[in-house]
Amino acid sequence: MAGTGNWIYLTEEGYRKMVAELHRLKTVDRPRVVGEISRARDMGDISENAEYHAAKERQVLLERKISELEEKLTRVKTIKEDQFDGSRAYLFSIIRLRDIKSGEQIKYQLVSPEEADFDLDRISVHSPIGQGLLGKAKGERVTIKVPAGELIYEIIDIERPA
Repeated sequence: MAGTGNWIYLTEEGYRKMVAELHRLKTVDRPRVVGEISRARDMGDISENAEYHAAKERQVLLERKISELEEKLTRVKTIKEDQFDGSRAYLFSIIRLRDIKSGEQIKYQLVSPEEADFDLDRISVHSPIGQGLLGKAKGERVTIKVPAGELIYEIIDIERPA
């Protein structure tokens, strides 16, 4: 796992959320599923017990998710959002764009895939739009290929997160 390509860059808030999710999975969800398995086992013959098999399947999925989160947390590097200047679009930058075709203004924050939330206008740097904006400067026009065609934006402003 050597090399920066394997790091997961998160804000301190994103890191806290990931740790809280892992804690919830281990302390709330895991005991609940273990209880479901125990109750289903108490119903008798487990070979034909649908509740038992469903609970065991939930347990496998839960343990896989716990394992994946634990592994990800070993690769997290937290970044203070104020470490970047606003001259170019980088991780955590807030970018105001103008859609050249419609004239509509859009605002996105570039974040790691783990913190992406389209409803909050937080897009992954690995998404087509995120990749198209990385490294660009205020005033530049960018053409980004997306599944629906091409987007052409002008970068109006780049802000450092507060």
